[in-house]
Amino acid sequence: MKVTVVGSGNMAAGFAKRLVAAGHDVRLVGRNRGKVEALAAETGASAVAAVEGGASDVIIVATPFDGAVDALKSLGDVSGKVVVDITNPLTADYMGLTIGHDTSAAEEIAKALPGVRLVKGFNTLFAQVLAAGPKLADGSVPPVFLAADDAGAKAKVADLAKSLGHPVVDAGPLRNARYLEPLAGLNIYLGYGAGLGTAVAPAWLPLA
Repeated sequence: MKVTVVGSGNMAAGFAKRLVAAGHDVRLVGRNRGKVEALAAETGASAVAAVEGGASDVIIVATPFDGAVDALKSLGDVSGKVVVDITNPLTADYMGLTIGHDTSAAEEIAKALPGVRLVKGFNTLFAQVLAAGPKLADGSVPPVFLAADDAGAKAKVADLAKSLGHPVVDAGPLRNARYLEPLAGLNIYLGYGAGLGTAVAPAWLPLA
């Protein structure tokens, strides 16, 4: 699958590493060309111009929430494209959310770019967990929660997540990103505020 990762931070690096290892054709786009090229050299992905990044099967937005819409617009016309929003609308200290309850980061991106096939996902994984691979210390594999209104887009992103070794939890329509983003906020608090570290992830476990 052709996948564009927009960004050059820790999450972008984790995606590039894992996606290349899984055999995907990975393209990297970002404002900092030097960081993008260095990440491409490190992972085996390709550093491309923004307009080329819009031609992939799936586009992953690995930027802060407040830069996500502009980052997507830099790719040109992304109408009809499957876009994965991994962002969380965090406060400056990472201990709270700037929006929620009656909307979400995902819904705000969808409003700004109504032509995209938006899927919320991967936002509950720390970069360390994403980069290291699916298995945690006890051998368990953290799931990827996906919320979307477009069933075909959700299925494509589910296939992508499974190719990385993660089980998928169908979290319903896109508006349920209102629940997934606070779940990520709790995970961040547990990791940093409660001192559990970033090698943790939430999971939905069956009773039997």
